[in-house]
Amino acid sequence: MIVRSPYDDIDVPDTGLPEFLFGDLGDAAERVAIIDGPSGAQTTFGELAAAVDRFAAGMGERGLGPGDVIALFAPNNPYYPVVFHGALAAGLAVSTVNALYTPDELAYQLRDSGSKVLVTVSAFLDRARAALDEEGLAVSEIIVIDGAPSVSGVITETSLSEVLATTAERPSVSLSGDDVAALPYSSGTTGRAKGVVLTHRNLLANLLQIEKMGTHVSPDTKILAVLPFFHIYGMTVMMNQGLHARAAVVTMPKFDLAEFLRIISEHRVDRVYIAPPIAVALAKHPMVDQYDIDCVDIVFSGAAALDAELGAAVGRRLNCTMLQGYGMTELSPVSHCMPDDRPDMDLGSIGVALPSVECKLVDPDTGAEGVERGELWVRGPNVMREYLNNAEATASTLDADGFLHTGDVATVTDEGVFYIVDRVKELIKYKGYQVPPAELEALLLTNDGIADAAVIGVKDAEGEEIPKAFVVLQQGAELSGDDVMSFVAERIAPHKKVRVVEFIDQIPKSASGKILRKDLRAREQAPA
Repeated sequence: MIVRSPYDDIDVPDTGLPEFLFGDLGDAAERVAIIDGPSGAQTTFGELAAAVDRFAAGMGERGLGPGDVIALFAPNNPYYPVVFHGALAAGLAVSTVNALYTPDELAYQLRDSGSKVLVTVSAFLDRARAALDEEGLAVSEIIVIDGAPSVSGVITETSLSEVLATTAERPSVSLSGDDVAALPYSSGTTGRAKGVVLTHRNLLANLLQIEKMGTHVSPDTKILAVLPFFHIYGMTVMMNQGLHARAAVVTMPKFDLAEFLRIISEHRVDRVYIAPPIAVALAKHPMVDQYDIDCVDIVFSGAAALDAELGAAVGRRLNCTMLQGYGMTELSPVSHCMPDDRPDMDLGSIGVALPSVECKLVDPDTGAEGVERGELWVRGPNVMREYLNNAEATASTLDADGFLHTGDVATVTDEGVFYIVDRVKELIKYKGYQVPPAELEALLLTNDGIADAAVIGVKDAEGEEIPKAFVVLQQGAELSGDDVMSFVAERIAPHKKVRVVEFIDQIPKSASGKILRKDLRAREQAPA
């Protein structure tokens, strides 16, 4: 049984994303597009569009065009959209790279994507140079956004200011919706990171889909972009949605709670996109009370499941509307969310399917459709084209009917409201019973002494899989492992009890906030 969005379908124009965003600025040319959060420096839409044209011209001067790829390895900053959209305007695809990557991880992505230019910042140059020492890379130039001096070497290093100083014309490139725009790499929590091929149509469609849900986003909105633009959540929902709505996007290079709160207060940010770890800080940290952030109207959580009680606590403390959505890189990224005008919707849900999205729930063991609880399959114009150079992974994720198999287990109400229960591959099976880690993690976070938590399945002495909790304590809190296990046991069915507890300093997470369970499993397997 197919569940469709309650919203009317969208019409997606067959054009490139830069033309869609900058083709007709009109009165918006003088409006502020980007605000650098730390310094307060502002860039108007007109200035941004001109810089996009100059970067495109610079790429054309280098002989780059349709079919070529550049890599963007940088934290959020005002030049990120210049490089991203300038490359697209020249017909290139952009492979956005995780800012935390090691040289080996960076080299793998450069090699796999076939990138010919690497754009980065001076603070990342050591890792960039180390990566480019590896064999089999096509990169011939490093462009440094903040203009670090060049050093002698095989690879040319150029400052972005030099590229933007070109007097060449922007290349005449006719883009269609089927052309490749972005090559982000999926999180790698279930194996080696894979290049996700997203077309201009994919990215453009998702902006139009989001527009129907984000009724409070307007040219007067200020969006805080603290989550990274290299991740599809930051790329589409913060950077590109802001540009599409003619809103101001306030950039932050990384999350720091004091700076986060200062920037919201000083720039009067009214729309904040977060991942659940930030929700924990907003709900529990005493520093929040030291800043005037009553300007915040909506806080939207994505990238990982948000516990309803935690979300409600954030809403109460900030006196704002708290919303949640769902997506993945392969969906450009949003497929479901709570609309701005439905704050009454259950915060434990992921909301409803976006316009033009169709869904199915399929039993992962039997393949039966129409089940009450099953793997969520999604079809729509925002679904990726394929995994780059990986036909096997594509075939296992994207079926012949165009449905993307998300790997997430969901339920849906008669009103079309979806709930993510857990991931297919993350379920713990204890004596034949299924134990969802996300449920235990949400429960653990309701304990005032616990700052963060993650749960995985481990083997006991008898080889039985049991739930183990990794717990980060609040500063000054005193809890024993027995205290934690008793807290859970008193609140949950016996087969779901936490049976082992380990206290750690920090839960390993991706830049988008997803728990890196593979790192916790590796910790378990490491020799003592």
